[in-house]
Amino acid sequence: MNYLAHIYLSKEDKELRIGNFIADAVKGKDFSMFPDRVAQGIILHRHIDTFTDTHAVVRQSKDLIREKYGHWSGVIVDIYYDHFLAANWSDFHKTPLADYVQEFYNDLQEQHAILPERVQRFLPYMLEQNWLYNYATVEGISRIFEQMNHRTKGKSKMNFAPIDLLKYYQELEGHFRLFFEDLKLHVEERRLEI
Repeated sequence: MNYLAHIYLSKEDKELRIGNFIADAVKGKDFSMFPDRVAQGIILHRHIDTFTDTHAVVRQSKDLIREKYGHWSGVIVDIYYDHFLAANWSDFHKTPLADYVQEFYNDLQEQHAILPERVQRFLPYMLEQNWLYNYATVEGISRIFEQMNHRTKGKSKMNFAPIDLLKYYQELEGHFRLFFEDLKLHVEERRLEI
């Protein structure tokens, strides 16, 4: 799962959301530089990633595009799934997506000092381009895939990923909905443990 799903799965817990969001920029297992709840968010993020990477339905989604994108298929499917979450946001949350993401952006800015340097560097671009909100449209994620393809110097061919999203749209959305129900249950169990 990508950023929006990680944030959503942290419920309304601000520090857990921030930890879940920054986790990819945190290396190792020493989280002592973070408040406890932020550290727990990092741990939750890693549980979500492990569950996602080993789920049979996610594997089916990756298999649809693996021949074309190789090991990048996992990253692409993560973004596809965030697209389906954003595009169908009212099915999952009562707060409109625009308001929800703005609230999260405000939380990030309030906690700027604890964000890893990598997150501090990309945050201005994220805010300016409103990444989380723009997941809701194919046009919006097309820009994100273009940027990611650029960062990989064209090796990932992610700029073509929106074409394959449209090609397999209904099948991928079905995969997302099946998987996301399993993931929500799994995360609820993990959240109760931490």
